[in-house]
Amino acid sequence: MRITTIGATVAAVAVLASPVASGPAPATLAAPTVPVASVASVASVVSEPARAASVHGEARISYIESIHDDIRFTIHAEQTPFTRPMPPTAPEGLSTDARGTLKFSHTRGEVTGWAEAKVDCLVTSGRTATLTAVVTKSNVEEPGARLGISVQQGGKGEPGRLGFSWGVVNVDPENVDENGQLVRPRAGSCMAPAPFTTVIKGGFKVVHAEITKSPARPETAIPRD
Repeated sequence: MRITTIGATVAAVAVLASPVASGPAPATLAAPTVPVASVASVASVVSEPARAASVHGEARISYIESIHDDIRFTIHAEQTPFTRPMPPTAPEGLSTDARGTLKFSHTRGEVTGWAEAKVDCLVTSGRTATLTAVVTKSNVEEPGARLGISVQQGGKGEPGRLGFSWGVVNVDPENVDENGQLVRPRAGSCMAPAPFTTVIKGGFKVVHAEITKSPARPETAIPRD
């Protein structure tokens, strides 16, 4: 996939992918909400099920390379361990398997680039999470491309933050096309940079959970001489 830019030329690496079609500006963001389960009575609760790692929310970010643009992300992702078999290496799947949706839009003037993707991996640590999602629909990304996203939940007067696996990161100087233009490498599952942009509206809620140990596999017999 070739790396491109929106609008003005930047250095060798790009900002976000160039929009190829226009679209409406995203709606105003509301503060992120997370559904809360109701409990009829404390006495009826025997034990709480183990919680799953998750990220929910939507936000507009400020990105230094496109400081005046309207860039927004919506993320709803939940870890679902061992639900994506990968035979023969990981026939049960991975502890970081996940499901959910990722959406982003980048508006400059009257032009909007956007993408929708299905989450396939999520891992958390405290208020921080990284996830990847595979593009299903877009006017700037190829279907099947994997996007890496990092999120840091804001707190104690600090804003939330977000990073993405294109623009100023995930560049292989040796990987160029026939015209000498940089080609963006594919992002591996759960691979994303540190959250290098700042949330300026909205935000994200990160629920942390330790990863689950892989299911026990039969030991392979050691051949004897």
